[in-house]
Formats: sequence, structure tokens, C-alpha cells
Amino acid sequence: MYTIRKADIYDCDLIHSLALKVFPATYKDILTKEQIDYMMEWMYSTANIKKQMKDEGHIYLLAYEECEACGYVSVQPEGNDLFHLQKIYVLPYFQGAHVGSFLFHEAIKYIKEIHPTPCRMELNVNRHNEAVYFYEHMGMKKVREGDFPIGNNYYMNDYIMSLDI
Repeated sequence: MYTIRKADIYDCDLIHSLALKVFPATYKDILTKEQIDYMMEWMYSTANIKKQMKDEGHIYLLAYEECEACGYVSVQPEGNDLFHLQKIYVLPYFQGAHVGSFLFHEAIKYIKEIHPTPCRMELNVNRHNEAVYFYEHMGMKKVREGDFPIGNNYYMNDYIMSLDI
């Protein structure tokens, strides 16, 4: 069905090209075009993806159907027993085909490999994003919410969701 591959620094352009297809489509009805453009540069320029991987500890996992990349997930350690699911996106064509569930489970599997003792995984999700229901279906719970400034007078209006693993 799907395969997973840990991304390396040479995959930054691929992650960037996937983000160009999926991020604006995901947020077109939630955020302004200006905020989407700002966030694309802030999170998904090739240089920023490289920085996330080299300097911030983000691990990207790429999902493939045969030889076509169809989505990605990014996990970042945040503390002794805390990991943050930074990003999980599936190309629009593959949405509804269980790629998101596959990536979610692969993120948990990765965390368990590097941290075999009990820990917690958290994520931020926009309060107006339908993905909230996906995360609840995956067993996550809303634990708090906030409006987080990201620069340029923009905010991420998020729920923080949590799962003990």
C-alpha cells in the first residue's frame, strides 16, 4: 500500500514542492492568501526546511504510493518525554485514502523507536481546520487552545491536542 522513508537534507526541495500543493489547498477557506504566502515562506521555504532539519531537530517522514510521494509528517522532540507533531499533510489527490492515518501511525512508531518509555505527543491544529476531527478519531484530545503570534501581525489560532504514547 504505502511506504515510508525518513527524509534527509537532500529532500528539502521535495518537501517544499509537496507543501506548495497541499498547504494552500488546506487553508484556502481558513486563512487569507497573504497569511498563507507568509506562512509558506516562514515554514516551507527550502532554506527553512533545511534549518528545521539541521538546527531544530525536525524529522520528516515521507509517504509514498509506489514511487510517488503523497504526503509527509514532521516530528520534533520538545522535552524529555514530549514530542511535537509539527506537520502532517497529504496531497489533495490522496486525501481520503488513509495516507494521513498511515503517516500518523508512522510518527508514533518513530517516536517509540527513539523513546521506548512512555511519553506524550502534542500538536497544534487550527481551530477551524476539519483535521481536528481526524486527530480526535486518532485518539488525541484537546488540552488547551491559544492564539500564537507568528510575525507580520498574524496569529495561529490553534487547539493543542495531546496523545499519550
